[in-house]
Amino acid sequence: MDKRDVILDVLEGQKPPYVPWQFSFTHEAAQKLSAHFGSTDLDTLVGNHYAGFGSGVGFFEDLGNDHLRDGFGVVWDRSVDKDIGVVADPPLKEASLQGYAFPDPLAPHFFEGMAAGVRREQERFRIFSIGFSLWERAWTLRGGIDKLMMDLYDAPDFVDDLLTTITDYNITQAQQAMQYDIDAVYFGDDWGMQKGLQMGLRLWRQFIYPQLRRMYGAVKAEGKYVFIHSCGDVDELFDLLIEIGLDCFNPFQPEVMDVAALLRQYRGRLAFHGGLSTQQTLPYGTVEEVRAETRRLLALGREGGFILSPAHAVEGDVPLENMLAFIEEAQGQL
Repeated sequence: MDKRDVILDVLEGQKPPYVPWQFSFTHEAAQKLSAHFGSTDLDTLVGNHYAGFGSGVGFFEDLGNDHLRDGFGVVWDRSVDKDIGVVADPPLKEASLQGYAFPDPLAPHFFEGMAAGVRREQERFRIFSIGFSLWERAWTLRGGIDKLMMDLYDAPDFVDDLLTTITDYNITQAQQAMQYDIDAVYFGDDWGMQKGLQMGLRLWRQFIYPQLRRMYGAVKAEGKYVFIHSCGDVDELFDLLIEIGLDCFNPFQPEVMDVAALLRQYRGRLAFHGGLSTQQTLPYGTVEEVRAETRRLLALGREGGFILSPAHAVEGDVPLENMLAFIEEAQGQL
């Protein structure tokens, strides 16, 4: 039984032979691990179960002085946040699409090497990622969540046009990706805060939900799985998301969700990927505390519906020993 088969068991509500895992690391954390292992091939070294294609955050042009421009024309400042950065100059300074042209969703760099990669990765579960897939893409284009929040009230027609155009872009790209032998499309977006939704349920249903239904429907029509990422307290959305085709939710943050209760409630209907605290346990816990929490999550996931992972890409403040602890516990199942 290969790693792809184990993930399929989880997604189909079956009891897997062990709890699969998928670990990701920010730039600083990856440097620590690479130095320890003497290799940058972390996917192989940690035994990850996914093979990733596409781009979680996009492709960037280096402008110098820690500033980069993404494919949508947004300029980012990475002087502090080295992984994504903060928006320094957005293209949509007003609530209007007039004069703005979206990039090509079929640009070759999104699919470069994908055919060979898919053939090489037959043993792992193959996922095409579209990062900043809707709400996040919209607010980065506008230059901040605060501006887009005001647009929800002051310029709702513009918001509808913007989100519809972003969705059209994503569907076009996903349909091209699904011409390859992949298993799932992963949409990255953040709707939550530590308590509740950023925009509230009423506005989420009005603006976000119809576009998600279109995107997820396009993926399900091709017989592929739908994965999403949304940080924060968003479990009030799970039933709605399941109705429109969601198969796996990430990051499953223990600070804002009852991991054990939600696993029991949704097992067989929705799989979860995450669960290991990146706010408390990993940066501040002892090695034994990390091991104990990892073992607890593995025990919760033995009946299925769970893919072990830190609740976010591991940050640079996590000690190397703590990273090695959860990696070793996961690998120790085999």
